[in-house]
This record gives sequence, C-alpha cells and structure tokens, in this order.
Amino acid sequence: MRMMLRARLDTQASNEAIKNGTLPKLIQQVTETLKPEAAYFGPSDGGRACTFVFDMQDSSQMPTIAEPFFSELGAEIELHPIMNAEDLQKGLSALQR
Repeated sequence: MRMMLRARLDTQASNEAIKNGTLPKLIQQVTETLKPEAAYFGPSDGGRACTFVFDMQDSSQMPTIAEPFFSELGAEIELHPIMNAEDLQKGLSALQR
C-alpha cells in the first residue's frame, strides 16, 4: 500500500545529529529501507521535517520504519495511506459499477 510518512524532527536532537554527522547517515538508512518514490525535506511548524512516499507491504514494518525517527531524532511521526491520481481514478470508477 502506498503510504506517506511525515516526520517532524525535534530541533535539539536534530541539531546534535547534524553536529555529530548522524543525520545524513540516518536519512540514507531510511531511504535505503523505504525505497521511496518521493522524498522531501523542509520546514514544518517551525522545525525540520521530512516526507516520504513509499510502498509498505505489511503493517508489521511500522516499528522498523518509525523507530529510527523516534529514538535518534525525537521525531513526531504521521503515517497515512495515500493514493496517486491513477489510484483515485480506479477507485472512483469502481463506485460507478
């Protein structure tokens, strides 16, 4: 299922991760794990944030996906099932049957 992960990073924890060099490594690790179709980085609610769109095969993957953000960056995380335009069209056409 296509999912969107939004992580708002704790400023103090992410400052430390930048200073000690772990932030780039963590982002690389997450990117290799998720193999996202899209990844975005920027400010959100006054802090650092990242958004990944990826395919989650099973809900049992949630701890593996979320824990690095929680334990390393004190992040607040949201996981949402999402659709692209093609998925939406497919879903809407099923309604008309």
